[in-house]
Amino acid sequence: MRKKTFAAAALLAAASLTLTACGSGDDSSTPVSVVSEEAGSDKAATVLDQPFEKPDLVLTDTSGKKYDLREQTKGRPTLIYFGYTNCPDVCPLTMSNIAVAKKQLTKAQQDELRIVFVTTDPDRDTPAALGKWLKGIDPQVVGLTGDFATIQAGARTLGITIEPPHKDKNGKIVSTHGTQVVAFSPKTDGGYLLYGEDATVDDYTKDLPKIIKGENP
Repeated sequence: MRKKTFAAAALLAAASLTLTACGSGDDSSTPVSVVSEEAGSDKAATVLDQPFEKPDLVLTDTSGKKYDLREQTKGRPTLIYFGYTNCPDVCPLTMSNIAVAKKQLTKAQQDELRIVFVTTDPDRDTPAALGKWLKGIDPQVVGLTGDFATIQAGARTLGITIEPPHKDKNGKIVSTHGTQVVAFSPKTDGGYLLYGEDATVDDYTKDLPKIIKGENP
């Protein structure tokens, strides 16, 4: 087993750079994580030796109610992803992959799992817009919106860089953000696994039962 030190936001930079609307910037202030890497490992998840602390975020859910992330997900297996509903590719694919894999779980496991989608484009992603978009993916997914600066700061604690939405050269509003999915253990509430945009339905299907128990894939 070899150990390497990475800036968490840069773990998937190479893949993210190919994106147009979704990507990850470089932020030298992002947390540094030590990960264990097995020689020849083809696992989708990167296991962190030093798990991330769950972001202290209090935002608004799709029903317009206050949602305290730490309080509502305490002791629950939780997946967190930062993205936006107008994303043309990575965001809907990532969320759909997780939703399809979740359906393979037992009813009890599905009820135990928390999947949280935090918008990086809060001006357009109102509670109603988030709710409509997530309904077509998985109505049980928690959609959160709120003040951009608050969301950006919360993402940064996980080594995920997001930038304010801006217009591209064609005049289209895009949101540039890291594409990692962070899994939190129900045992410690620590973010101990990172998934990149290349994680497949099969990857999540295989790993979710272990995440439910707080185990390494």
